[in-house]
Amino acid sequence: MVHEELAFRLNDREYKNWLKAGRCLLILKDGLHSYIDQHMRAFHCDLLNRNTLLQNPCETSSCKPRGNTLSSVCRVCSEWRKVILKHHRHPDATINWANCFPPHWRTDHWELAKAYMPRGQAKVRGADQCDASALLNLINYCTCFSSVDPKLVRQVIQYRNELMHSCEFRVKDEWMRHYWTALKHFAQQLRHVPQMATAGQQIENMLTVDLSISIFGVDQMDSAGLFDGLQSDSVSQSTASAELVSQWETELLQEMLQECLHTAAEDDDDAKSQDTEQLKRLGGFLQTNQDLSERFSTELQAINSLQPRE
Repeated sequence: MVHEELAFRLNDREYKNWLKAGRCLLILKDGLHSYIDQHMRAFHCDLLNRNTLLQNPCETSSCKPRGNTLSSVCRVCSEWRKVILKHHRHPDATINWANCFPPHWRTDHWELAKAYMPRGQAKVRGADQCDASALLNLINYCTCFSSVDPKLVRQVIQYRNELMHSCEFRVKDEWMRHYWTALKHFAQQLRHVPQMATAGQQIENMLTVDLSISIFGVDQMDSAGLFDGLQSDSVSQSTASAELVSQWETELLQEMLQECLHTAAEDDDDAKSQDTEQLKRLGGFLQTNQDLSERFSTELQAINSLQPRE
């Protein structure tokens, strides 16, 4: 059967917890897209209306960061920098200017948003391309999201970081209870946003569903109503359930791989060292599961190419 190894992994309750918690982050990310994009558009427009200097184009069309430092920029881009810092809740913290292309600050609200995000966002062109960490950090650092309590945002960020850097890809029941509380409190603040109201319900469903599947006979999942509308006429409910769990696992592992590989490719030695061990653990986990090693063969080759030769 196709899902033997998946079923074996899901026999570990703490691995199921890890998978469910990761799936909740992906649900949260999707729920935030529209809200954040609309909010940043309005914020960008308000800045332009309040400051006529910001309405002018970059005077050189070539202002850009050097590494993560933004210096020797024109008068207009310098004004944008001042405004960005003014609306940053922690302007003394590291600002990832390398995310941005300053000449586009005037015309692209998302270039503005990226100044409030973690490193590695330079090629990202919209909210729908961001992971949960990027979106949560934007809400946390930019003062335009004044309706959301930053303490609740930081709690979710903390749990997200613990989850994505879990050494064994397993979390305990107690951790899940605290995580659930943090997600619930955060989502409740945005319940007036239709997409977030839906995401909040989906998160609650995900945290309470039993992801166990049985590969002997009929695949099963205790998920009444959760997958309505997701299966086609040619795919049974039981088959769709196992396929969906596999898809969720793939999406979560893919996000972890992308984050680690991106850091490994950076010139920042400190950033590299932070994720080197995580990348090794992730590679080892994939290699010990044949189905995952086949699914992520390209990524495993990239991981192996980064290992120092003896």
